[in-house]
Amino acid sequence: MARKIAFINYKGGVGKTSLIVNTAACLAKLGKRVLLCDLDTQSNASIWLLRLERWNTINATGTGSVYSLFDPGAARLSDIVVRDVVQDKGGEPLLPGLDLAPTAFNLVDLENEYIGDPRKPAYLVFQEQLAEIEHNYDFILFDCPPNILRASQCGVFSANEIYVPSNPDALSLIGFTLLVEKLQKFHQLSASFRTAAMGRPAQVEGIIFNAIKTGVDIEVPKMRMQLRLNQFKTAKRAGKGARIFDSIVRDAMVVRRAVTLGLPVLLIGGDPDEPAAGSNVVTDYRQVASELIRHEPV
Repeated sequence: MARKIAFINYKGGVGKTSLIVNTAACLAKLGKRVLLCDLDTQSNASIWLLRLERWNTINATGTGSVYSLFDPGAARLSDIVVRDVVQDKGGEPLLPGLDLAPTAFNLVDLENEYIGDPRKPAYLVFQEQLAEIEHNYDFILFDCPPNILRASQCGVFSANEIYVPSNPDALSLIGFTLLVEKLQKFHQLSASFRTAAMGRPAQVEGIIFNAIKTGVDIEVPKMRMQLRLNQFKTAKRAGKGARIFDSIVRDAMVVRRAVTLGLPVLLIGGDPDEPAAGSNVVTDYRQVASELIRHEPV
């Protein structure tokens, strides 16, 4: 059974997409079969991995994007998955094992324009289609926007684990607190649609400090985050084994360069201007991926 994991924080700008894209790439490099589901209307993960030329075609027509599962509703999730999404200019796979369910800007219409069947909410439609293909994967990762509206609900409802990308600031702590509160409400709302086969509803299982700038002391922010996490664990609103990851990801210019090149960091090596930072951040992502593999929910 695939491990289904949502990356989400109610605070935006924490580097969530760079964390999930590069962690997914490292998992694939370790031989894991990975599906990355882009559920963020900004489409950053899809633009990054498909590059603009391929993504523009999907965005222009809407065909092949996550929203096409709902409107016009003729596509299945299995139809839109881009196999071995990271390719060279000739279309040859550069990172076998990493697949993408891409999104386009029309996903925003899921929030207000989509009507659907009230007896079958969007998150149930998505989950049932995911169930058809999840046996193909070891990990299914959901890149969720900083809210629990309909697009995020698709990932949260389908997931069994949640990891919170965080920066060492007060807003990340506030975002984490809001996330746990909203999660509880959504789980109550969606409880009648869950089945035993889906496993338990997703709770926060880990916090990952990301994009840490040189010279920034994260010990006090970590202590505050740990205190809040302990409170949620005591109240049974976070996973029993939830913890702050030992692995942290440092900030590096090479990450921005990777976006421009349409490649995960591990495929481009160090930045010519700062090779040490490039090498270090690749190590950071690899450590996050290895820790994620080891850290299964209790």
